[in-house]
Amino acid sequence: MRRLDPSLRPAGDGGSLVHRSGRGKKLLVYLALVAFALVYIYPFVVQVSTSLKTNADAVAHPLAVVPDPFTTAAFQRLADTDFPLWFTNSVVVTVCVTIGRVFFNSLAGYALARLRFRGRDAVFTAILAVLAVPGIVLLIPKFLVLNYLGIYNTYPALFVPLLVDAAGVFIMKQFFESIPPSVEEAARIDGTGTFRTFWSIVLPMARPAVITLTILSFQGSWNELAHFIIATDDPRLFTLTRGVAQLTSGGLGSGNQYPISMAAALLMTIPTAVVFVVFQRYFTQGANAGAEKG
Repeated sequence: MRRLDPSLRPAGDGGSLVHRSGRGKKLLVYLALVAFALVYIYPFVVQVSTSLKTNADAVAHPLAVVPDPFTTAAFQRLADTDFPLWFTNSVVVTVCVTIGRVFFNSLAGYALARLRFRGRDAVFTAILAVLAVPGIVLLIPKFLVLNYLGIYNTYPALFVPLLVDAAGVFIMKQFFESIPPSVEEAARIDGTGTFRTFWSIVLPMARPAVITLTILSFQGSWNELAHFIIATDDPRLFTLTRGVAQLTSGGLGSGNQYPISMAAALLMTIPTAVVFVVFQRYFTQGANAGAEKG
């Protein structure tokens, strides 16, 4: 009889063991990922569930994920508070801060990356130093400046000090330095000015960084609380973070009122989640386009 080449024989039990071992390791990894996902998602599920409970059910079963009974009374009562006013103030402030940060941080980052002027390195070092300072340390100086300028308890006090941040300048500077200077040199040969070169040529190429800065600026200003505490004490200028903080600290009267607090917090998360999901898609497209060009 003709013998088969040993190399052509099936792997046998050894190959099966290796295959099963690989599948076992992959299964363990997936189980670990699912466990971490559940730990991360569970508080949000409890938040949604609590917002649909009665106050008695929320107190008796705070971690239950199924409301008993199911009710939207918390959202209805929330509409009778100043929540619509807080939401409007947050939208106005967040839009102003986001637009201002993207524009001014881009300008500052481009100037530090491309323009040659005396003291440029010292300015950049000072910006890095600001990043190392805890924000809470600057609250009292901010309050003194706002009071000195006479804009305390006004709308400008809510967003003007937030129009520029050191982290945004750093992000834009680092990205602009990755763009080849030859692109700008061709524009200058055609007689294009510095600002026109920045606005029409360089800034569109920095789309991934701009979108990243937009996401960070929107989320940061929407969730800001410490600055709004020292910027105003007028209830008409309260933002969502300031108003919801007042609700959770007893602003609704007696009782814990967990459902109303969770309903307010749930509504607060919707705009940031929508902005992140939408802009993340554009960010991914921009990053892939940049990689293909590279």
